[in-house]
Amino acid sequence: QVQLVESGGGLVQPGGSLRLSCAASGFTSSIYAMNWYRQTPGKERELVARISSAGAGGSTNYADSVKGRFTISRDNRKNTVYLQMNSLKPEDTAVYYCRADRLIPIWGQGTQVTVSS
Repeated sequence: QVQLVESGGGLVQPGGSLRLSCAASGFTSSIYAMNWYRQTPGKERELVARISSAGAGGSTNYADSVKGRFTISRDNRKNTVYLQMNSLKPEDTAVYYCRADRLIPIWGQGTQVTVSS
């Protein structure tokens, strides 16, 4: 079954860290660009970070709002993409989604991140 499963969300205090995981199954994620998006109620889904395919060099891009705080990476042996989030702010609170840029994109189910004291 082709799917993406996110994990690692939760409640964290401002200034804290979380690492999100996106495990792919049924396909090899390294041959596709992979993305992390986030969404809050009433707003469109926002692209947070992107990593190109292994064949394209695995280059990364970030939204301005998370540059210097978030890092996207991939472990091809585990077929998993990660989002390391540091110095979290209340405005980072959202549901975070993983997406694979296949011909027909695949989305995970999302994981909630709440930054609050």
